Amino acid sequence: QVQLVESGGGLVQPGGSLRLSCAASGSTLAFYFVGWYRQAPEKSREMVATMAMGGNTNYADSVKGRFTISRDNAKNTVYLQMNSLKPEDTAVYYCNINHYTRGDYWGQGTQVTVSS
Repeated sequence: QVQLVESGGGLVQPGGSLRLSCAASGSTLAFYFVGWYRQAPEKSREMVATMAMGGNTNYADSVKGRFTISRDNAKNTVYLQMNSLKPEDTAVYYCNINHYTRGDYWGQGTQVTVSS
């Protein structure tokens, strides 16, 4: 049973930083395509950042230069470093891992609120 547990969300002022973590159990993250997604109130879920097995990354235009996705295979954990946060970054952030035969899995989500 694959489980993803996110942490690191919270309330931060505009311009601040947060680091989200997604710890996996039940499978080895190194084999998966990983990503962070977010969903703001009354909006559809959107891709924030993804990382392929080989390390190639992709970012939403709205977060380029501010957010960084990384993975620590030894800790079986994916991170999202978020800097220069803006109120429009407020959303529930979800971790996702995907493998074409091993399956697709989502975390429970962690709330990020950017407000003064």
